[in-house]
Amino acid sequence: MNKSKLLIVTSEFPPEPGGIGNHAKNLATYLVQKGYVVELICDQRRNNASSELLFDATLPFIVYRVRLFKIRALMYIKRFTLLFHHIRKNDIIIASGKFSLWTVASSSLFFKRKYIAVIHGSEVNLKNIFLKKVTNLSLKRFNSIIAVSNFTKSLIENLNLSTIHVIQNGFEKIVPSANTNEEISNYYPNFITVGSVTERKGQLNFIKAIPKLLEKYPDLHYHLVGSPAEKGHFYKEAQGLGVGNYLTFYGIVSDDKKHQLLKNSDLFVMLSNNTSTGDVEGFGIAILEANNLGVPAIGSKNCGIEDAIAHNKTGVLVDPMDEVEIFRAVNKILESKQQFSENAVNWSHNFYWDTVIDTYGKIIEA
Repeated sequence: MNKSKLLIVTSEFPPEPGGIGNHAKNLATYLVQKGYVVELICDQRRNNASSELLFDATLPFIVYRVRLFKIRALMYIKRFTLLFHHIRKNDIIIASGKFSLWTVASSSLFFKRKYIAVIHGSEVNLKNIFLKKVTNLSLKRFNSIIAVSNFTKSLIENLNLSTIHVIQNGFEKIVPSANTNEEISNYYPNFITVGSVTERKGQLNFIKAIPKLLEKYPDLHYHLVGSPAEKGHFYKEAQGLGVGNYLTFYGIVSDDKKHQLLKNSDLFVMLSNNTSTGDVEGFGIAILEANNLGVPAIGSKNCGIEDAIAHNKTGVLVDPMDEVEIFRAVNKILESKQQFSENAVNWSHNFYWDTVIDTYGKIIEA
Protein backbone atom coordinates (compact mmCIF):
# COMPACT_ATOMS: atom_id res chain seq x y z
CA MET A 1 0.00 0.00 0.00
CA ASN A 2 1.42 3.37 -1.04
CA LYS A 3 1.83 5.93 1.73
CA SER A 4 0.21 9.36 1.44
CA LYS A 5 2.13 12.37 0.19
CA LEU A 6 2.51 15.00 2.90
CA LEU A 7 3.23 18.71 2.87
CA ILE A 8 4.38 20.32 6.14
CA VAL A 9 4.08 24.10 6.41
CA THR A 10 5.98 25.57 9.35
CA SER A 11 6.66 29.07 10.67
CA GLU A 12 10.14 28.10 11.95
CA PHE A 13 12.86 25.79 10.71
CA PRO A 14 16.51 25.04 11.46
CA PRO A 15 19.32 25.85 11.34
CA GLU A 16 17.86 28.80 13.28
CA PRO A 17 16.91 27.78 16.85
CA GLY A 18 13.29 27.29 17.83
CA GLY A 19 11.09 24.54 19.23
CA ILE A 20 8.53 24.71 16.42
CA GLY A 21 11.25 24.37 13.79
CA ASN A 22 12.96 21.44 15.49
CA HIS A 23 9.59 19.74 15.86
CA ALA A 24 8.86 20.19 12.14
CA LYS A 25 12.28 18.82 11.15
CA ASN A 26 11.95 15.71 13.28
CA LEU A 27 8.33 15.15 12.30
CA ALA A 28 9.28 15.25 8.61
CA THR A 29 12.35 13.05 9.10
CA TYR A 30 10.53 10.31 10.96
CA LEU A 31 7.56 10.37 8.58
CA VAL A 32 10.02 9.74 5.75
CA GLN A 33 11.40 6.78 7.71
CA LYS A 34 7.83 5.45 7.88
CA GLY A 35 7.61 5.53 4.11
CA TYR A 36 5.84 8.83 3.49
CA VAL A 37 6.89 11.22 0.75
CA VAL A 38 7.33 14.57 2.50
CA GLU A 39 7.80 18.14 1.31
CA LEU A 40 8.20 21.13 3.61
CA ILE A 41 7.60 24.86 3.20
CA CYS A 42 9.18 27.42 5.54
CA ASP A 43 10.59 30.95 5.45
CA GLN A 44 14.15 31.92 4.69
CA ARG A 45 15.35 33.26 8.04
CA ARG A 46 18.88 34.45 7.26
CA ASN A 47 19.97 37.21 4.91
CA ASN A 48 22.68 34.90 3.61
CA ALA A 49 20.73 31.86 2.47
CA SER A 50 23.78 29.66 1.74
CA SER A 51 23.94 28.10 5.22
CA GLU A 52 20.24 27.26 5.02
CA LEU A 53 20.66 25.68 1.59
CA LEU A 54 23.56 23.58 2.85
CA PHE A 55 21.48 22.46 5.82
CA ASP A 56 18.46 21.64 3.66
CA ALA A 57 20.63 19.50 1.39
CA THR A 58 21.37 17.12 4.30
CA LEU A 59 17.69 16.31 4.88
CA PRO A 60 15.78 13.29 3.54
CA PHE A 61 12.95 15.48 2.23
CA ILE A 62 12.66 18.54 0.00
CA VAL A 63 12.52 21.97 1.62
CA TYR A 64 11.06 25.03 -0.15
CA ARG A 65 11.90 28.35 1.48
CA VAL A 66 10.00 31.60 1.05
CA ARG A 67 12.61 34.15 0.11
CA LEU A 68 13.22 37.10 2.44
CA PHE A 69 11.87 40.42 1.16
CA LYS A 70 12.27 43.83 2.75
CA ILE A 71 8.63 44.46 1.92
CA ARG A 72 6.86 41.93 4.14
CA ALA A 73 3.72 41.91 2.01
CA LEU A 74 5.72 40.27 -0.78
CA MET A 75 6.53 37.37 1.55
CA TYR A 76 2.84 36.86 2.29
CA ILE A 77 2.11 36.68 -1.43
CA LYS A 78 4.99 34.26 -1.98
CA ARG A 79 3.78 32.05 0.88
CA PHE A 80 0.37 31.66 -0.72
CA THR A 81 1.82 31.15 -4.20
CA LEU A 82 4.20 28.44 -3.01
CA LEU A 83 1.54 26.76 -0.88
CA PHE A 84 -1.07 26.71 -3.65
CA HIS A 85 1.48 25.26 -6.07
CA HIS A 86 2.56 22.40 -3.81
CA ILE A 87 -0.77 21.64 -2.19
CA ARG A 88 -1.96 20.22 -5.51
CA LYS A 89 0.70 17.48 -5.34
CA ASN A 90 0.02 16.31 -1.77
CA ASP A 91 -2.73 14.39 -0.01
CA ILE A 92 -2.27 15.64 3.54
CA ILE A 93 -1.28 19.14 4.68
CA ILE A 94 0.20 19.70 8.16
CA ALA A 95 0.43 23.25 9.52
CA SER A 96 2.66 24.20 12.46
CA GLY A 97 2.96 27.74 13.83
CA LYS A 98 0.80 30.87 13.70
CA PHE A 99 1.18 32.06 10.10
CA SER A 100 1.05 28.48 8.86
CA LEU A 101 -2.31 27.93 10.57
CA TRP A 102 -3.75 30.97 8.82
CA THR A 103 -2.42 30.28 5.34
CA VAL A 104 -3.21 26.56 5.33
CA ALA A 105 -6.71 27.17 6.69
CA SER A 106 -7.27 29.66 3.86
CA SER A 107 -6.13 27.13 1.28
CA SER A 108 -8.71 24.65 2.55
CA LEU A 109 -11.35 26.89 0.98
CA PHE A 110 -9.97 26.01 -2.46
CA PHE A 111 -8.51 22.50 -2.21
CA LYS A 112 -10.11 19.39 -0.80
CA ARG A 113 -7.38 17.70 1.20
CA LYS A 114 -6.88 16.32 4.70
CA TYR A 115 -5.68 19.15 6.94
CA ILE A 116 -3.91 18.69 10.26
CA ALA A 117 -2.82 21.49 12.62
CA VAL A 118 -0.05 21.16 15.21
CA ILE A 119 -0.41 23.71 18.00
CA HIS A 120 2.38 24.47 20.46
CA GLY A 121 1.03 27.14 22.82
CA SER A 122 1.67 30.82 22.21
CA GLU A 123 0.07 30.85 18.74
CA VAL A 124 -3.32 29.92 20.27
CA ASN A 125 -2.97 32.24 23.28
CA LEU A 126 -2.92 35.55 21.44
CA LYS A 127 -4.07 38.64 23.35
CA ASN A 128 -5.02 40.61 20.23
CA ILE A 129 -8.76 40.01 19.87
CA PHE A 130 -8.76 40.18 16.07
CA LEU A 131 -5.82 37.79 15.66
CA LYS A 132 -7.34 35.46 18.25
CA LYS A 133 -10.57 35.34 16.27
CA VAL A 134 -8.69 34.67 13.02
CA THR A 135 -6.81 31.82 14.68
CA ASN A 136 -9.96 30.28 16.14
CA LEU A 137 -11.72 30.42 12.76
CA SER A 138 -8.65 28.87 11.16
CA LEU A 139 -8.56 25.96 13.61
CA LYS A 140 -12.14 25.08 12.75
CA ARG A 141 -11.05 24.43 9.16
CA PHE A 142 -8.77 21.51 10.13
CA ASN A 143 -9.78 17.84 10.12
CA SER A 144 -7.53 17.14 13.10
CA ILE A 145 -5.68 19.27 15.64
CA ILE A 146 -2.66 17.95 17.52
CA ALA A 147 -1.73 19.77 20.75
CA VAL A 148 1.78 19.18 22.11
CA SER A 149 0.53 19.11 25.72
CA ASN A 150 -2.66 18.97 27.74
CA PHE A 151 -2.01 22.58 28.72
CA THR A 152 -1.93 23.62 25.06
CA LYS A 153 -5.16 21.69 24.48
CA SER A 154 -6.78 23.58 27.36
CA LEU A 155 -6.09 26.89 25.58
CA ILE A 156 -8.65 26.04 22.87
CA GLU A 157 -11.16 23.95 24.82
CA ASN A 158 -13.62 26.85 24.60
CA LEU A 159 -13.94 26.07 20.87
CA ASN A 160 -15.58 22.73 21.74
CA LEU A 161 -13.85 20.92 18.89
CA SER A 162 -14.01 17.12 18.76
CA THR A 163 -10.92 16.86 16.58
CA ILE A 164 -8.23 17.64 19.20
CA HIS A 165 -5.56 15.08 20.12
CA VAL A 166 -2.60 15.40 22.48
CA ILE A 167 0.78 14.13 21.30
CA GLN A 168 3.66 15.34 23.44
CA ASN A 169 6.81 16.45 21.64
CA GLY A 170 9.48 13.89 20.89
CA PHE A 171 13.27 13.99 20.91
CA GLU A 172 16.11 11.85 19.62
CA LYS A 173 18.05 9.67 22.02
CA ILE A 174 21.14 11.51 23.20
CA VAL A 175 24.55 9.88 22.93
CA PRO A 176 27.09 12.39 24.29
CA SER A 177 30.67 12.27 23.10
CA ALA A 178 33.35 10.66 25.22
CA ASN A 179 34.84 14.06 26.04
CA THR A 180 34.60 15.13 29.65
CA ASN A 181 33.69 18.62 30.73
CA GLU A 182 35.72 19.67 33.75
CA GLU A 183 34.73 23.32 33.81
CA ILE A 184 31.78 22.82 36.16
CA SER A 185 33.27 20.09 38.37
CA ASN A 186 34.32 22.50 41.12
CA TYR A 187 30.74 23.50 41.92
CA TYR A 188 27.90 21.75 43.75
CA PRO A 189 25.10 21.66 43.02
CA ASN A 190 25.21 22.61 39.35
CA PHE A 191 21.93 23.98 38.01
CA ILE A 192 21.30 24.40 34.29
CA THR A 193 18.68 25.89 31.98
CA VAL A 194 18.75 25.34 28.23
CA GLY A 195 16.66 27.88 26.32
CA SER A 196 16.70 31.47 25.16
CA VAL A 197 17.40 33.85 28.04
CA THR A 198 13.94 35.43 28.13
CA GLU A 199 11.05 36.23 30.43
CA ARG A 200 9.12 33.17 29.21
CA LYS A 201 11.90 30.70 29.94
CA GLY A 202 12.05 32.05 33.49
CA GLN A 203 15.78 32.16 34.22
CA LEU A 204 15.22 35.30 36.27
CA ASN A 205 12.87 33.40 38.58
CA PHE A 206 15.68 31.02 39.49
CA ILE A 207 18.21 33.85 39.82
CA LYS A 208 15.93 35.42 42.43
CA ALA A 209 15.89 32.12 44.34
CA ILE A 210 19.69 31.83 44.49
CA PRO A 211 20.16 33.93 47.69
CA LYS A 212 17.87 31.51 49.54
CA LEU A 213 19.63 28.46 48.06
CA LEU A 214 23.06 29.84 49.06
CA GLU A 215 22.08 29.45 52.72
CA LYS A 216 22.46 25.68 52.29
CA TYR A 217 24.48 25.37 49.07
CA PRO A 218 27.31 27.95 49.17
CA ASP A 219 29.17 26.31 46.25
CA LEU A 220 26.25 26.22 43.82
CA HIS A 221 26.45 27.50 40.25
CA TYR A 222 23.83 28.30 37.62
CA HIS A 223 24.63 27.59 33.95
CA LEU A 224 22.50 29.38 31.32
CA VAL A 225 22.67 27.93 27.80
CA GLY A 226 20.86 29.58 24.91
CA SER A 227 20.41 32.78 22.96
CA PRO A 228 21.33 35.65 25.35
CA ALA A 229 18.33 37.79 24.42
CA GLU A 230 17.84 39.38 27.87
CA LYS A 231 21.24 38.52 29.35
CA GLY A 232 22.09 42.14 30.20
CA HIS A 233 18.91 42.68 32.19
CA PHE A 234 19.14 39.34 33.99
CA TYR A 235 22.80 39.79 34.89
CA LYS A 236 22.08 43.27 36.25
CA GLU A 237 19.34 41.80 38.42
CA ALA A 238 21.76 39.10 39.62
CA GLN A 239 24.37 41.71 40.53
CA GLY A 240 21.77 43.63 42.47
CA LEU A 241 21.07 40.49 44.47
CA GLY A 242 24.78 39.90 44.99
CA VAL A 243 24.78 36.61 43.05
CA GLY A 244 26.38 37.64 39.74
CA ASN A 245 29.42 35.44 40.39
CA TYR A 246 27.23 32.36 40.62
CA LEU A 247 26.11 32.57 36.97
CA THR A 248 27.68 31.59 33.65
CA PHE A 249 26.03 32.61 30.37
CA TYR A 250 27.17 30.40 27.47
CA GLY A 251 25.05 31.71 24.62
CA ILE A 252 24.24 29.29 21.80
CA VAL A 253 26.53 26.25 21.91
CA SER A 254 27.03 23.09 19.85
CA ASP A 255 24.94 20.03 20.65
CA ASP A 256 28.05 18.29 21.95
CA LYS A 257 28.82 21.17 24.33
CA LYS A 258 25.19 21.31 25.47
CA HIS A 259 25.09 17.58 26.17
CA GLN A 260 28.32 17.70 28.15
CA LEU A 261 27.03 20.57 30.27
CA LEU A 262 23.77 18.69 30.88
CA LYS A 263 25.55 15.45 31.74
CA ASN A 264 27.65 17.21 34.37
CA SER A 265 24.74 19.07 35.95
CA ASP A 266 22.80 18.05 39.04
CA LEU A 267 19.46 19.69 38.32
CA PHE A 268 17.71 21.09 35.26
CA VAL A 269 15.62 24.20 35.90
CA MET A 270 12.78 25.57 33.79
CA LEU A 271 10.74 28.07 35.81
CA SER A 272 8.80 29.38 32.84
CA ASN A 273 6.31 32.24 32.95
CA ASN A 274 3.04 32.74 31.11
CA THR A 275 3.73 36.29 29.92
CA SER A 276 1.33 39.23 29.60
CA THR A 277 1.65 39.05 25.80
CA GLY A 278 0.36 35.48 25.71
CA ASP A 279 3.72 33.76 25.31
CA VAL A 280 3.59 30.38 27.09
CA GLU A 281 5.63 27.23 27.51
CA GLY A 282 3.81 24.64 25.44
CA PHE A 283 5.75 21.60 26.62
CA GLY A 284 9.47 21.76 27.50
CA ILE A 285 11.37 19.25 25.38
CA ALA A 286 14.68 20.42 26.90
CA ILE A 287 13.56 18.82 30.15
CA LEU A 288 13.28 15.41 28.49
CA GLU A 289 16.73 15.81 26.94
CA ALA A 290 18.15 16.45 30.41
CA ASN A 291 16.20 13.48 31.80
CA ASN A 292 17.70 11.26 29.11
CA LEU A 293 21.12 12.04 30.56
CA GLY A 294 19.95 11.30 34.11
CA VAL A 295 19.30 14.89 35.17
CA PRO A 296 16.02 15.45 37.10
CA ALA A 297 14.18 18.76 36.75
CA ILE A 298 12.35 21.50 38.56
CA GLY A 299 9.64 23.13 36.46
CA SER A 300 6.68 25.48 36.57
CA LYS A 301 3.12 24.54 37.32
CA ASN A 302 0.25 25.78 35.12
CA CYS A 303 1.94 25.39 31.74
CA GLY A 304 2.97 22.66 29.31
CA ILE A 305 5.84 21.64 31.59
CA GLU A 306 3.29 19.70 33.64
CA ASP A 307 3.31 17.09 30.84
CA ALA A 308 7.12 16.95 30.74
CA ILE A 309 7.71 16.24 34.47
CA ALA A 310 6.32 13.29 36.42
CA HIS A 311 5.80 15.18 39.68
CA ASN A 312 7.84 13.83 42.62
CA LYS A 313 9.30 11.10 40.38
CA THR A 314 11.40 12.68 37.62
CA GLY A 315 11.39 16.12 39.19
CA VAL A 316 9.19 18.56 41.04
CA LEU A 317 6.62 21.09 39.82
CA VAL A 318 6.64 24.42 41.66
CA ASP A 319 5.24 27.92 41.67
CA PRO A 320 8.05 29.66 39.73
CA MET A 321 7.71 32.79 41.88
CA ASP A 322 7.90 31.00 45.24
CA GLU A 323 11.52 30.92 46.44
CA VAL A 324 10.71 28.70 49.43
CA GLU A 325 8.92 26.17 47.22
CA ILE A 326 11.92 26.14 44.87
CA PHE A 327 14.28 25.67 47.84
CA ARG A 328 12.26 22.71 49.13
CA ALA A 329 12.13 21.14 45.66
CA VAL A 330 15.92 21.34 45.34
CA ASN A 331 16.36 19.71 48.75
CA LYS A 332 13.89 16.95 47.94
CA ILE A 333 15.58 16.01 44.68
CA LEU A 334 19.16 16.20 45.93
CA GLU A 335 18.32 14.09 49.00
CA SER A 336 17.08 11.30 46.68
CA LYS A 337 19.17 12.15 43.65
CA GLN A 338 19.87 8.58 42.52
CA GLN A 339 16.19 7.58 42.48
CA PHE A 340 15.11 10.78 40.72
CA SER A 341 17.86 10.28 38.17
CA GLU A 342 16.87 6.68 37.39
CA ASN A 343 13.21 7.68 37.10
CA ALA A 344 14.13 10.53 34.77
CA VAL A 345 16.02 8.28 32.37
CA ASN A 346 13.21 5.73 32.24
CA TRP A 347 10.57 8.44 31.79
CA SER A 348 12.43 10.01 28.88
CA HIS A 349 12.21 6.79 26.86
CA ASN A 350 8.48 7.42 26.40
CA PHE A 351 9.27 10.47 24.28
CA TYR A 352 11.67 9.10 21.68
CA TRP A 353 10.62 10.18 18.20
CA ASP A 354 10.51 6.62 16.89
CA THR A 355 7.72 6.01 19.44
CA VAL A 356 5.94 9.34 19.09
CA ILE A 357 5.78 9.10 15.29
CA ASP A 358 3.54 6.02 15.49
CA THR A 359 0.83 8.11 17.17
CA TYR A 360 1.12 10.71 14.41
CA GLY A 361 0.75 7.90 11.88
CA LYS A 362 -2.55 6.79 13.41
CA ILE A 363 -4.01 10.29 13.03
CA ILE A 364 -2.64 10.75 9.52
CA GLU A 365 -4.16 7.47 8.39
CA ALA A 366 -7.47 7.84 10.29
